[in-house]
Amino acid sequence: MNGTPGVRPNQAKPVPAVDAVMRALKTAIAHYDRPAVEKISDQQSQSPFQILIATLLSARTQDATTHAASTRLFKRARKPRAVAALSIEEIEQLIYPVGFYRNKARHVRACCEMLVSRFGGRVPSTLEELVTLPGVGRKTANLVMILAFKSERNICVDIHVHRISNRLGWVRTRTPEETEQALYQVAPARWWPLINLFLVTWGQNVCRPVSPRCGHCAIARHCPRIDVGRV
Repeated sequence: MNGTPGVRPNQAKPVPAVDAVMRALKTAIAHYDRPAVEKISDQQSQSPFQILIATLLSARTQDATTHAASTRLFKRARKPRAVAALSIEEIEQLIYPVGFYRNKARHVRACCEMLVSRFGGRVPSTLEELVTLPGVGRKTANLVMILAFKSERNICVDIHVHRISNRLGWVRTRTPEETEQALYQVAPARWWPLINLFLVTWGQNVCRPVSPRCGHCAIARHCPRIDVGRV
């Protein structure tokens, strides 16, 4: 399977329900807060560096905590060289209590050191280069491509996107990585950069992992509720 965003073998047809769901969610999510990384993207004028670091901090962390930790860190150091000059202990203090803050502090510093030494202090603008950075996987790299570089050829898949795509029956996959590749096949390309925003917002507020609010769901008529009730 080709791993290059936007270049996919023609092995599956688009799922018609994707259009209907995405159109419905475009209206429905207006009632909810945007995910923390999206807010940081707006506030920082799409700064690739700050989007990258905020996304690193956001894994397994609530949005409010991610936003507060990112704000503290960027107030202290706004550029890769400045963050790389901080001690790991200081970074830990600045980003606490994000999940796995000790590991993330090491990744943040190592990532900044590589940005300085290998990329001249700039965030690389290709997925292939982004995933070489410490702590950066496909989810983070795809989101940076979408938010910082305005790519329309990437899909970012986190646990919410993975869960909801399977609940809706768009895909039948076991991992977020498999879901990303499958979504390139079944989702019309115009929705690719919006899938993460729409499904993450819906997953945080309505289509939750446990006790999803199916009775209050704007896309209930499009959803077969596959595996709902299983944790």
